[in-house]
Amino acid sequence: MRWQVASAGPLPVDMSGKIAYVAHLLINPWVLSGIIATFFAGISWMLAMTKFEISYAYPFVSLNYIFVLMAGFFIFNESVSIEKFIGSALVVLGIIVLAKG
Repeated sequence: MRWQVASAGPLPVDMSGKIAYVAHLLINPWVLSGIIATFFAGISWMLAMTKFEISYAYPFVSLNYIFVLMAGFFIFNESVSIEKFIGSALVVLGIIVLAKG
């Protein structure tokens, strides 16, 4: 999404321009595939809820923060500060503690 939104240019000021901008993004195959992937992630979540208690499964959603940080670094060349690294380590540690408890 970030890649395609960045390549689409700035958001227009007028309302009709905004509608056209969003419509153009919604027919973009890359954006559409992201929307479809999000849909299937929701389906996967519902299936996971049939197997695990929410108090066990939900902390693993926090792994998204780690995956997004890594994707930003490797795909978009975004910087990873020591603060972001420590925060990520704390998230992983929290997930481990919650999963064991």
